[in-house]
Amino acid sequence: MPMPDDTTLELTVLLPCLNEAATLRACLRAARQGISTAGVIAEFVVADNGSSDGSAEIALAEGARVVSVAARGYGHALRAGIAAARGRWVLMGDADASYDFTSVPQFVSALRNGADFVMGCRLPVGGGRIEPNAMPWKHRWIGNPGLTWIGRVLYSCPVHDFHCGLRAFSREAVQSLELHTTGMEFASELIVQAQLAGLRFAEVPVVLHPDGRGRPPHLRSWRDGFRHLRFLLIHRLRTFQSRRRQEPYSRHGRRS
Repeated sequence: MPMPDDTTLELTVLLPCLNEAATLRACLRAARQGISTAGVIAEFVVADNGSSDGSAEIALAEGARVVSVAARGYGHALRAGIAAARGRWVLMGDADASYDFTSVPQFVSALRNGADFVMGCRLPVGGGRIEPNAMPWKHRWIGNPGLTWIGRVLYSCPVHDFHCGLRAFSREAVQSLELHTTGMEFASELIVQAQLAGLRFAEVPVVLHPDGRGRPPHLRSWRDGFRHLRFLLIHRLRTFQSRRRQEPYSRHGRRS
């Protein structure tokens, strides 16, 4: 499949990948269908994080560009993929068949209407839906709503589902952010830094399907949940301290 010219390329569909051979082909084909419906000129980038099951070969056969990322971690893979993207916008999503990539038109529509960052929302509060057995109960009722509430309170962020893996954004805007995390907490850092930078958010409802890989997920609930929480708290403290240092002083030595 010929690669789109940089001057006409609108969207990069980015999939982080670590041994996703069972589901990667279906995700790429669903995304191609969504792209056709949206009428957007797009490319596919698979950020391969050391797969040993033939995922990279599948991606190439489906017309995707493969970016090899040696350093393991969700954040490492996505930061490398974003850096390699050529589209005006980037839509990222997990390659485990839990997200319906035919929903690309909803994201593209929000971007065309002026949003810088479009979040999918799997939770009913944002119009989303979680199919039976698609999310463990501790994620559904404790982890996701709890961490999202903390993020909304600490950062005044309008997002209702901090951990939805399907999201789209302006490549230029996100590349201007200071993103450093390497693991699953990258999902929170991306939202927080976008909010602090004043990017315009939009949210679209999505459906979460059961993982189609037939093996345990890469996510480690307690470890990764703690990494998200630690990032949200420590980054808020650092931001507060930085702003305190930058506040001007009055004539009497008090902060104005």
